[in-house]
Amino acid sequence: QVQLVESGGGLVQAGGSLRLSCAASGRTFSRYAMGWFRQAPGKDREFVATITGNGGATYYTDAVKGRFTISRDNAKNTVYLQMNSLKPEDTAVYYCAQAYGSGLLSRSDDFPSWGQGTQVTVSS
Repeated sequence: QVQLVESGGGLVQAGGSLRLSCAASGRTFSRYAMGWFRQAPGKDREFVATITGNGGATYYTDAVKGRFTISRDNAKNTVYLQMNSLKPEDTAVYYCAQAYGSGLLSRSDDFPSWGQGTQVTVSS
């Protein structure tokens, strides 16, 4: 059974940075793409970033391009989301998810396994 545990959320001022981590267990980590999604209060969950199983390719939603970086360490079974130049509109619960395959995937339906989420709050 897949377990995903996020950490690193918190309260930060606008313009600041945070790094989220997601530790995975239960399957051979490098075989599966990983993604980050977020859900703001009163809004639907939305895609943020994804990375292929081997870490060779990444893809971002336009709202975070140039500010967020997704990466992974397959030796540590961990995926990261470095968030810089944070804005109040980045405030949300951030979820780590593991895909059913290794390619570049971005739809929620492509990710059968999810973490519990970590709160990120950006104050203005």
